[in-house]
Amino acid sequence: MTEEKLQLHDTESNLDADTKRRDSGRPTGTYDRLIQPCVAELVGTAFFVFVGCVSVIENVEATGRLQPALAHGLAVAVLVACLAEVSGAHFNPPFTLAVYLCGGIPMKMVVPYIVCQLIGGVLGATMSKVMTSAEHYATAEGAAFAVVQSDTQVMGAVFGEVAMTCLVTTVVLMSAVNSKSKNPMAPFLIGCTVIVNILAGADVSGTCLNPARALGPAVLTGHWTYHWVYWVGPLSGGLVAVVLVRLLLGDQKLRVIFK
Repeated sequence: MTEEKLQLHDTESNLDADTKRRDSGRPTGTYDRLIQPCVAELVGTAFFVFVGCVSVIENVEATGRLQPALAHGLAVAVLVACLAEVSGAHFNPPFTLAVYLCGGIPMKMVVPYIVCQLIGGVLGATMSKVMTSAEHYATAEGAAFAVVQSDTQVMGAVFGEVAMTCLVTTVVLMSAVNSKSKNPMAPFLIGCTVIVNILAGADVSGTCLNPARALGPAVLTGHWTYHWVYWVGPLSGGLVAVVLVRLLLGDQKLRVIFK
């Protein structure tokens, strides 16, 4: 009788352990570990670019930069809050590279994430074209289109994209990756950083800070003039942020010097 009770106790213990593993929230299946995060990056990027493009296309002169700034920043905050636990909610190739270089995601997810982000950017731009009138779409200005018009503006635009992407990427790494400074308000902080960047630099570079954000409208309109600025600038800014965090700002686990 005692042996039967022991066996029953062991069986119950094993069931409890299995239940805890299932309820721990950690992805266990292929879909949860690999496919769902990529879907989240595609969907999140699509809606971010959609909201951002519509805010520019339908922007009215009276609101100036404020309408696109709030639309982009609030969209980022909401989407990060909803999808961070699924994929990390990057929605931006420089963010994905920076998070990887700081140990936040495995290497096998980098290329799938970036591909999904770029597809999401094109999808979001397509959605914005379907929603808005042909007249407003044809006369839209801002972002990666009407801002940089000549070679004399290129240096300032590139530097602006580098500096502003560095700022927002540093906020992402410090508030969501670095264990010493992780903050439950990370979505709000990242969204606010996007808002202040657009308010500060929209007239210099368009403040894309995101190749996926620039690629979608470029594909839809065939506008590739100075498009490289919105790849070189953000990618360089993300790498500068990684250097700052890995060398100076990160905790002991992230820093490679001054241990």
